Amino acid sequence: MTVELDLTLDPVDLTLAVVSVPSVSEDEADLADAVERALRSQAPHLEVVRSGNAVLARTNLGRPSRVVFAGHLDTVPVNDNLPPRLVDGVLHGLGSVDMKGGVAVMLHLAVTVTDPKHDLTFLFYDCEEIDAARNGLVRVERDLADWMRGDLAVVCEPSNGVVEAGCQGTMRVELRKTGQRAHTARGWMGVNAIHALGTAMSTLAAYEPRTVDIDGCTYREGLQAVHISGGVAGNVVPDAAVLRVNFRFAPDRSQEQAEAHMREVFAGHEVTVVDSAAGALPGLTAPAAQELVRAAGGTPVAKLGWTDVARFAALGIPAVNFGPGDPTLAHTQQENVPVEQITRCALVLRQFVGG
Repeated sequence: MTVELDLTLDPVDLTLAVVSVPSVSEDEADLADAVERALRSQAPHLEVVRSGNAVLARTNLGRPSRVVFAGHLDTVPVNDNLPPRLVDGVLHGLGSVDMKGGVAVMLHLAVTVTDPKHDLTFLFYDCEEIDAARNGLVRVERDLADWMRGDLAVVCEPSNGVVEAGCQGTMRVELRKTGQRAHTARGWMGVNAIHALGTAMSTLAAYEPRTVDIDGCTYREGLQAVHISGGVAGNVVPDAAVLRVNFRFAPDRSQEQAEAHMREVFAGHEVTVVDSAAGALPGLTAPAAQELVRAAGGTPVAKLGWTDVARFAALGIPAVNFGPGDPTLAHTQQENVPVEQITRCALVLRQFVGG
C-alpha cells in the first residue's frame, strides 16, 4: 500500500490522514515509508535517515540548543475503530489519541518551521506499544546515539494539551509459594500454597501509597496485585501459587530503591523482580523546559504512567510529555480527540520553537 502525506495540511487534516494508515506494532512499514517520502520531498531543510521502521529528521543550523521531539508510529491492534471519522469537532479512530495526533503535530512542525530558534530533531519510531526491548528508540540509541541528544526532549504522548512532567517508574514482581498436594477431603495432609499468599494479599489491601511533590508536581505511588495463579484440580490442595504485583513508584526512587522497598513490604516472602523501568524527574528547571511551560500556559502536572521520557532522562536529558488527547482514552475502542486540542498543541509548539 502506497500512501502519500501532504505535511503542509492543517494539523487536524494531517492527523486524519495519519490515523487512516493502519500501523499496528510491527506493521508500521507503510506509515514509515510515507513519513520518510514526505520528509525527503517536502522538508529539504532537514537531514533524514531511516532505521528499521523509524524515521529520523533534524536541522543542523548551529543553534546553541537542540530540542528533540519524539513520537511513536505504532498503535495497539485494531478494535473496530478504523477508518477514522470527524464528527462535530471530534476526531475518532485508532491512534487518534495514542499518539497520531502528536505525530501529526510533529510532522507539521518539521515541514513548516524552517528557521527555528533551537535546532530540532524529530524521532518517529516503531514498536512502542509492545515489549520494551523492541521499542524503536532502543535501536536508535544503540546505532544512532547522537540523534537522541538534546537540551530538552518533548515526547508528544497525549497529555490533554498540558505539560506532563517526568514519569513514574514501574516494577513487576512475583511472589511464589510452594506447598504439598493432598486430596481436599483430607486437606490437613497437604499444605495449601494459595492460602500461604494470604498474608501478602492482606499486606496489599492495607498498603498506603506514598504521595510525593517534586518541582510542584504530585506523584502518587501505587501497589496493585495484577495476577494470581495456582491450583491443579477442583479436589486437590494446590502445591504452588504465584502472585504478580505491579509497583508504580515516584521518580525520586531509583529502581534499586524500589526493589528494596518491595522486599521490605513483602518481608518473609520470596520476591522476584520480573521487569522494571526507571521513572524520570520532572526536568522543569531546564531553560528550554521553562520556555515550553510559558508557551503552553497553565500549571505542569505529574505524568502518572511510564513513557519514553524515561529513556531521555536516563541519558541526562530533561524530558516532558506534551500532546493532544486524553490519555485515559488510549487503547480504548472509543479513542477520540477534540480537534481544538490538535490545533492548540501545534500553535503552542510553533510558538515554543519559533521560526
